[in-house]
Amino acid sequence: MSEVLAPVRHRVALVGASIGGSLSPALHEREAAALGLDYTYTLLDLDHLPPQWTLRDAVGFTGFNVTHPAKQAVLAQLDELSPDARALGAVNTVTVEDGRFTGHNTDHSGFLAGLRHGLPDANLGRVIVVGAGGAGSAVAYALAGAGAAVSIADTDQARLEALLSRLRKRFPEVSAVDDVEKALGDADGIVNATPIGMTGHAGVPFDPGALTARHWVADVVYRPLDTQLLLAARAAGCRVLDGGAMLVAQAAETLAVLTGASPDLARMRAHLGELTTKDRAHD
Repeated sequence: MSEVLAPVRHRVALVGASIGGSLSPALHEREAAALGLDYTYTLLDLDHLPPQWTLRDAVGFTGFNVTHPAKQAVLAQLDELSPDARALGAVNTVTVEDGRFTGHNTDHSGFLAGLRHGLPDANLGRVIVVGAGGAGSAVAYALAGAGAAVSIADTDQARLEALLSRLRKRFPEVSAVDDVEKALGDADGIVNATPIGMTGHAGVPFDPGALTARHWVADVVYRPLDTQLLLAARAAGCRVLDGGAMLVAQAAETLAVLTGASPDLARMRAHLGELTTKDRAHD
């Protein structure tokens, strides 16, 4: 008589700061249930953990998502990195197998998938990326890989130089930009890859008065979906892409990495629509 194997138990957590309002638990668990997986997704908020806490203190988890501000800081806690994570110097997904912690990055492919779905005809000739942190690294890497001439802006010069050094090993034409508003004169699109605009971080990452109707504008922020930047961009006649597109695509890829399953992107997009409708109803 053949042995009946117990179903695999997936215990996943999101690690980051001020993540109490994250939509990821609902998004992951609904799709995992639809796929018939034994899967739970919880939050480990760094605001409520000791400063010296590491992933290895979270006993019993089979994987992690990592978000702001830990996508780069977590690197020192890992045993190995996927090629993309190594090239980016940033991780948003960690698998745990036989005690080994391996970092992956689904942000770059998630952003590109979201862009191609939401703005399929966006001109990728010259694109500005605002922010050189974990999200900015992924966005710049994705756009350069898609053939765009990418310029990156960040107020932290050391962080900007470190990212340029990594990216230029593969994409030597990637450049820095000091004056975002001036650079928009030659740009086709711009991406906010900073936390500016998210709940608790109100504002805009640059002066949207420099935008014209020929620009497309994307934001990685999804709480709220309608950031101040995107509202201003729409008013200027720009086509826009909210952070929900990247959220869903990277969540689907993370699920695939952590479980080996094949999530349904259309189903997940529909679920995000339900979640954000509830959000707006409570505003």
